[in-house]
Amino acid sequence: MSKINKRRIIKNVGSSWFSLSTDVAVGIFLSPFILHRLGDTAFGVWILIFSITGYYGLFDLGIRSSVVRYVSKFTATDDVQDLAKLINTSLFTYSCIGALSVLVTLVLSFYIGHIFPKIPAELHSTARWLLLMVGVSVGLGFPLGVVGGFLDGLQRFDINNWAGAAANFARVILIVIALQHGYGLLTVALITMAIPLITSVIRGIIAFNIRPVPFGLQYVDRATFRTMANYSSVTMIIMVATQLKFKSDNVVIGSMISAAAVTYFSIGSRIVSYAQQVVMALAQNFLPIASQSEATGKMDRLRKVFVVGNRFCALTAFPITATLLILGKSVIEVWMGKRYVATSYPVLVILIIPATLMWAQAASGRVLFGISKHRTWAFVTLGEGLVNLLLSIVLVHVLLPTHGVIGGIEGDAFGTAIPLVCTMTMFMPWHLCRLLGIRMRTYLREAFVWPVLISIPLVGTLFLLRRWHHPHNYFQLVTQLLIAGAVYGLGLLWLYKTKRAFKVGELAFKEPPTPIENGRGTPTPVEAYPQDV
Repeated sequence: MSKINKRRIIKNVGSSWFSLSTDVAVGIFLSPFILHRLGDTAFGVWILIFSITGYYGLFDLGIRSSVVRYVSKFTATDDVQDLAKLINTSLFTYSCIGALSVLVTLVLSFYIGHIFPKIPAELHSTARWLLLMVGVSVGLGFPLGVVGGFLDGLQRFDINNWAGAAANFARVILIVIALQHGYGLLTVALITMAIPLITSVIRGIIAFNIRPVPFGLQYVDRATFRTMANYSSVTMIIMVATQLKFKSDNVVIGSMISAAAVTYFSIGSRIVSYAQQVVMALAQNFLPIASQSEATGKMDRLRKVFVVGNRFCALTAFPITATLLILGKSVIEVWMGKRYVATSYPVLVILIIPATLMWAQAASGRVLFGISKHRTWAFVTLGEGLVNLLLSIVLVHVLLPTHGVIGGIEGDAFGTAIPLVCTMTMFMPWHLCRLLGIRMRTYLREAFVWPVLISIPLVGTLFLLRRWHHPHNYFQLVTQLLIAGAVYGLGLLWLYKTKRAFKVGELAFKEPPTPIENGRGTPTPVEAYPQDV
């Protein structure tokens, strides 16, 4: 990788992790703050409503992914006319989609009690208004979301990230003030919805000053829409699969067990989600790089992006997983309270192991999207999502009567974990290595040997610290994390100083069996629906 690319990656990753750290800090602070004031059931209603509106992401149709892909391409070739058609057509399409999502919200709000019969009757009105507020916000967020894709395509992740960090600070301040003055769930929802919309407008002003684009209905182009639709049709399948894999758990639990059970599940799953955001904040930077490498025919560079990208993802994922497995009970106790450990820690363990297999290969998906070769993956992951949903329902149904609420929750978690393990071990690495012409053993050695080796001292340190003292408060927990982090940091420093972090050996043993061409699909950066408080 060139020095320019390295600097850009470091800048983007640094800002991504800073923004993410503020998001996680807000979640760590606000989640127990709100939970202990609203109670398990009301907090579960909050999560259920955001789970329902999370499915609105399917209305995206994969278009935002095509914005990222083609902005990267058109700016690389300085094609101003096609860039203008892309942005204007996207804005027009998303405005129509946003209006449709608002209409769907109005219909759903009348049937909220039928959709979730486990919600207590006294919370039906609150749930209805909450759904209306969130649905309208998501509808407005569709056209405003073009800005985020535009900046990602320009590789200006830093602007998105700094704006997100500022929004998080504003959100936490306003929510704390509102709760201290006696306002309730709907006021918190209003703040949570309004801040991202305002932030998107500010991002838009900055983005179009950096790269001016002409606006007007004359740039709304049918041919451009067809190109976007062809490109994003496969991405749409992946989006459906993602919803089935990661958005269906709360709905299954809320429908089959109770709203309170959603809270117990979400504590463990949210910790895993925070960890996932850390890795994905890194992985997203490899999308435009892979796209540009493919567009210019630099196959050796593309292979290095794949291998080094997954190496960095593994360097990030492995220590997080080790820490949460060893100190996970303390994290839940300190964060939410000791009474949630028994119900939430098993969920954390069940989910994080297969999730780690996915995180360590996060760059693989970005490479597939960037080179428009994710059709096979789309259908595999769709099958995984369907198996996930069906297996979760079956396991909840089987375990709930015999093992109670905890058994039902764990059954749902296993329904997510089992298909994910199969996909990430039996398909993803083999598919990428075949596509890029890399031997499997070469890939495994170059991508994962160093992350495993430098994680070993961290694991030993964590076990020694836990044996010495089990942390029960933030001071004790942070102290142990800092000590373990220092040990791992020394390993990373050595890896960087010896230039092993970016170095790879000979990767290719043959040319890819099929030429990589521009075509369908591109990566879909995870949409930041404001579901975490």
